[in-house]
Amino acid sequence: MMKIPLSLHADRLFPADKTTRDIARRLYQEIRHLPIISPHGHTDPRWFADNLAFENPVSLLLQPDHYVLRMLYSLGLSMEQLGLGQAADRELDPEVIWQTFGDHYHGFRGTPSRLWLDHVFADVFGIDVVLNSDTAADYYQHMQGKLQSAAFLPRNLFERFNIEVLATTESPLDDLRHHQRIVNSGWTGKVITAFRPDPVLDPEYEGFHGNLVTLAALTGEDTQSFSGYLAALRQRRDYFKRHGATSTDHGHPSARTADLSDRDKAALFDNILSGGFSPADAELFRAQMLTEMAGMSLEDGLVMQIHPGVYRNHNPQLLQRFGRDKGADIPLPTEYVRALKPLLDKYGNDPALTLILFTLDETSYSRELAPLAGHYPALKLGPPWWFHDSPEGMRRYREQTTETAGFYNTVGFNDDTRAFLSIPARHDVARRADSAFLARLVAEHRLLENEAVELAHDLAYGLAKKAYKL
Repeated sequence: MMKIPLSLHADRLFPADKTTRDIARRLYQEIRHLPIISPHGHTDPRWFADNLAFENPVSLLLQPDHYVLRMLYSLGLSMEQLGLGQAADRELDPEVIWQTFGDHYHGFRGTPSRLWLDHVFADVFGIDVVLNSDTAADYYQHMQGKLQSAAFLPRNLFERFNIEVLATTESPLDDLRHHQRIVNSGWTGKVITAFRPDPVLDPEYEGFHGNLVTLAALTGEDTQSFSGYLAALRQRRDYFKRHGATSTDHGHPSARTADLSDRDKAALFDNILSGGFSPADAELFRAQMLTEMAGMSLEDGLVMQIHPGVYRNHNPQLLQRFGRDKGADIPLPTEYVRALKPLLDKYGNDPALTLILFTLDETSYSRELAPLAGHYPALKLGPPWWFHDSPEGMRRYREQTTETAGFYNTVGFNDDTRAFLSIPARHDVARRADSAFLARLVAEHRLLENEAVELAHDLAYGLAKKAYKL
């Protein structure tokens, strides 16, 4: 296999016809160098607290990225071949794992992962040939050398990427020590946390009952009573807010909400604690707790995000052997109109609440989500998420939501990634995709170009900063 030149075409993702492409170019030039607002993601705050060199390309680029893992697993590679689940005395050499990755890199053709990775290889590492079997060894040596240099320390990369603010996501049981160390260090980079209470809100989450015991120990509240449980959650939300959090995040299986009486809420909580609850009881409890979280957001001002509609860890053998987030999460059909009604009846008309909705069910965009966000002051639409964080997903999102919800009931872009080096690549894809969409509206005389310039700036920067109170 020959060495194939790798270059990032200046017009990638822009329209093919010259008139619209020229408009897209002009719009993109207005926003390409804007700072990055990354208001939701899953990078490790320890990286920025320790500011130590990343160990190797495999542990940085391959093993934490479930997009990469799921594709390689689907192509017949085992998790052991990717360096996961190995016994300490027979761990694979990372360079061998990278060679395996290079041997199978062709499997990513046409995927957003290919766009992001090529951007990382070319723009971040300065590599000018495509990754394949013949170039994998050179890739590894080149990147390993770069990763040991001062320029590739986490804080220096953060500044090089022009990140204005980066939000990580932590459990309410986290002590946030790494965030505190970042603040105490005097470094000016802004890394904040977000409150993800699933481990103590979802009765079916592994270790739920033990988590409530830990929550009690952290707060001094009686988490075996519903009132004490709510008081403990309020206390942890306040703790997160004092450590920089501006948002909460909820990864429930559905978007269902409920508004039970005080008596029924307490009885349901007692049933959950008894351990004899049914799946329907667990779903009702999660539904009630989303409404409780919305009420608390009105109290403390934290923005509320709901990421529903995923069958997490669909492959039980993989979960048992290798743990969560190994690429086996599968989208589900998700209903919003009836599911959200109890919460919206109670809080949806209050503009002081910001509730950001995400979906993996694209059929809900034009039918449910855009009409809801186009009416309720509390609702905003999150950007294309996970499987749809892609050029085609972004185009479909704009086409299906803009006519009903407009642009200003959306919240810009967030990358929602564990792969730190992909953040500038993902934001660049979003900026190019939005420039292309706006250019079409200008070319069709549906939007003035000066309006498109203002919109492009808002979609790339302003809306996320405003929606997440940054």
